[in-house]
Amino acid sequence: MSSLHLLKQIRQAISHLNPEEVRKAADRPLAIGLISAGTAGYEAMEDFLAPTSISRERRLELMQMVHRVGEPGTPSEFDLVFQEEHLPRRPQAIPFYVAHPQRTVREVLESREELGLSLARFFPAFRQPVVDRVIHTVAKENAFFALATALPNVMPNLIQLPWAAGEFASDIAFLTMNQIRMAFLIAASSDAPVGYREQKAQIGSIIAGAFGWRALARELVGKIPLGGGLIPKGAVAYAGTYVVGVTLDRFHRYGYGLTQEEKRETYDWALRKGRNVSELLVAGLKKVDAA
Repeated sequence: MSSLHLLKQIRQAISHLNPEEVRKAADRPLAIGLISAGTAGYEAMEDFLAPTSISRERRLELMQMVHRVGEPGTPSEFDLVFQEEHLPRRPQAIPFYVAHPQRTVREVLESREELGLSLARFFPAFRQPVVDRVIHTVAKENAFFALATALPNVMPNLIQLPWAAGEFASDIAFLTMNQIRMAFLIAASSDAPVGYREQKAQIGSIIAGAFGWRALARELVGKIPLGGGLIPKGAVAYAGTYVVGVTLDRFHRYGYGLTQEEKRETYDWALRKGRNVSELLVAGLKKVDAA
């Protein structure tokens, strides 16, 4: 495959992405209700959502979305309701674990995943957990795609990726497109600008990295029988995508990416993780291929 042909495939794959959808999901205003037995409980939940470490202006902005349930002027409906963990559980309310706030975050993201982008964009406590989930999820999707393309009977079942559309001429085009989608999601979660123009340098770096994918694909491409070659193919797809995600996360947090040594260390760790993920995926793909 020539470089020009690969670029055309990537361009066609990217045409399926719409960063405006990510922007809308991230910019969705939220109404969050709080239920407490007293002032101290309310203040603990408010500090969790709008910590005093952020600017006064930002804290006032966030507090416009946070309401003490039952007080005059509060909304009639809420997107989320937090209540102190020791109170009798109300329907749809999420317990607030004052000593373990990350447990609260996990329960919210598990039960209301669709709110993840907006929660991360607005509320600092959700930012890193959402970014971590995005990176792992997209890396796993790319591993799944890389594995499934080695099994012709499995390809029609790629509708398991609900956001995917169209036919992709190569693994590399799909993996690159999905990494760019990940870049949009990480930017949105990091309260950063989202879009092709806004993330021009990031997207250019991802596309440039696609040629590294091509070099790896030369060793792994083809209809490989289940066994030795298949697991590494998924593991490489997972690891490469994971490194891209961690690099983007570092950029949004600190303004710079990973060093070459950090990239190698991260890749080595992700390759082992990707192998474990791929083994589990292959177990499921075997069943589909045999059906």
